[in-house]
Amino acid sequence: MTGDAWNVALNIIASVITGSAVWLATRALAWRRVRRMQVFFGLTGGDECLVVVPRHASSNRGSSVHRNDAAALLELSTVLGDCRARPEVVFHDDVYQGAADKAEFCIGGPDANQRTAAHLRSAVPNLRHALHEDDPEGLAISVGEHRFPVEKGRAEYVALAKIQRDRDDKPAFLICGQTSVSNRAAARYLQRNRARLMRNHGLRKRFCLILRVVEPDVYGPSVVELAHDATSEAFTAS
Repeated sequence: MTGDAWNVALNIIASVITGSAVWLATRALAWRRVRRMQVFFGLTGGDECLVVVPRHASSNRGSSVHRNDAAALLELSTVLGDCRARPEVVFHDDVYQGAADKAEFCIGGPDANQRTAAHLRSAVPNLRHALHEDDPEGLAISVGEHRFPVEKGRAEYVALAKIQRDRDDKPAFLICGQTSVSNRAAARYLQRNRARLMRNHGLRKRFCLILRVVEPDVYGPSVVELAHDATSEAFTAS
């Protein structure tokens, strides 16, 4: 084989080796990202998780679900797909399972979801969400000294909390909004900001955020901002 032929062969071999190394490195990084996300959400490939849907608050039919809450499920489906998990979607009053048996996504305020009410009482005692009968206009979300009522036409609020009682327990993600629009906004926020949430709060630690949905009558669930990080106060009884 001539010198030129050897050079060509060596260049081809070097290119193959380099390409293989890059491919393997990319695969390793992708696997690491998926694994970190699975740990954060308490999901591993093939795991079943619980998705708890609320009733339509203004409907006379007990089994009716608002279209925005259905859309929130679609937002979460991206997370579940990326984690390769299998969802078990159940209605809020059909759940008879423990609080850490499976990873969980619980949607809706305590008026529309009795499992949300139980989670608030047992795991997030300093986070309060006013019931419709007590505060029909404001539906205020309160934590510590902070209070966030609905600002009619201007802003709505939603609590997004990760509940993890013990390190080895499966986490529950609580989406507790004043309206179905705010529920959908928080589901979208969780899906789009998961990497930031992992960086800011770690993979296994709990957190509680109050999100503001800006101009929901105009922008719907699209414009969301952090109103308050309540992690340090929400989980301790006042």
